[in-house]
Amino acid sequence: QVELVESGGGLVQPGGSLRLSCRASRSIFSFNRMGWYRQAPGKERELVAAVTRGGITNYADSVKGRFTISRDITKSTVYLQMNGLKPEDTAVYYCNARNELGEDYWGQGTQVTVSS
Repeated sequence: QVELVESGGGLVQPGGSLRLSCRASRSIFSFNRMGWYRQAPGKERELVAAVTRGGITNYADSVKGRFTISRDITKSTVYLQMNGLKPEDTAVYYCNARNELGEDYWGQGTQVTVSS
């Protein structure tokens, strides 16, 4: 069983920043990929950013240049630094871990609200 615990969400004004954290209950090297997804009301869940075991990152076009995914292997933690936040970034953000079999594990989600 894998547990992913997210933290760092909240309310921020447009243009502000937040950093999300996701701590895994086992080494993040045991997964092929770690990522962040988000789901806004009435919309499908979408991939925001991901990092492979080898350190390759990819981002949704809508967040490129504003968001950065990183990891601390010693802490089994993945981060999502979000800068230049916009109201359209408002969503529940979910941490995801995918193993070599393609099985997905999910965190409980953390709310990010961008509003003045």
